[in-house]
Amino acid sequence: MSKRLEIKTHFETLGEIKGILSAMKNLALLEIRKLDVFLSTQQRVMASIESVSQDFLSFHGHLQSLPTDLQQLWIIIGSERGFCGDFNKVLYEFMQAHENQNDKTLLVVIGNQLLAKFSDNARVVADINSHSVSEEIQVTLLHLAEILNRLQQQFKRNKIGRISAVYHDAHKKNVVLQQLLPLETPQEAPESAYPPMLNLKPPQFLAQLTDHYLYAALHEIFYSSLMVENHMRLKHMENAIHRLEKNEEQLQLQYNRVRQEEIIEEIEVILLSAEALSDPQASTLRL
Repeated sequence: MSKRLEIKTHFETLGEIKGILSAMKNLALLEIRKLDVFLSTQQRVMASIESVSQDFLSFHGHLQSLPTDLQQLWIIIGSERGFCGDFNKVLYEFMQAHENQNDKTLLVVIGNQLLAKFSDNARVVADINSHSVSEEIQVTLLHLAEILNRLQQQFKRNKIGRISAVYHDAHKKNVVLQQLLPLETPQEAPESAYPPMLNLKPPQFLAQLTDHYLYAALHEIFYSSLMVENHMRLKHMENAIHRLEKNEEQLQLQYNRVRQEEIIEEIEVILLSAEALSDPQASTLRL
């Protein structure tokens, strides 16, 4: 009986774990649906800003002439939570593949799960707690802005002029390195013969355009990364639930087998008792 109760307890425990995993799976599904709307909207915003940027820089590209020896900074966007497969592992492997080419590049790591993989990397100059849901992205952006301002003050002599992001791209389905600053200057001749009319001086307009672009681009990148994270978490949860269901099937078979053995033993005891009662000699001996 004790063995059967042990199996039953284990079976109930698996059921509780399955319920938790199912809840996490449903939360990932809800987050994916939200992010799908946010990401499509942000992509339209980015398309509009990039169109303005290309039009402006076609005539004022000289305002972005920067030295080639500027300090580079990479923002690596990982996850705050686990249970998302090899999401952070792929990011780490991508950085390892590019390490020899960018030995002096400064790194800002976002997400505690990813930071654990960079614990011994001397190039990491800052780290930020990441977001778990889309509503927390704004908080992450505020912390990142504070970090960037602090680093600009810290590296005055070797100014940070090139900022890039390393993240999971939801459209390309892989890890990408995207340059954020400076803005990309068009190489082709402008479509219009006349520069755009501005209400500000070109340097002031470029400064405000850069701020708007960086803010919008980081929103899109965070949405894209979180979308991939939740897709991978959804897949991870589905695989885990599938394995649990297999374990439940095996436990159910084991439970049935143990119960069958107990029933057989009970029948044998009843038969032996019946034989003893029907034996006259056994009855005489009892008298």
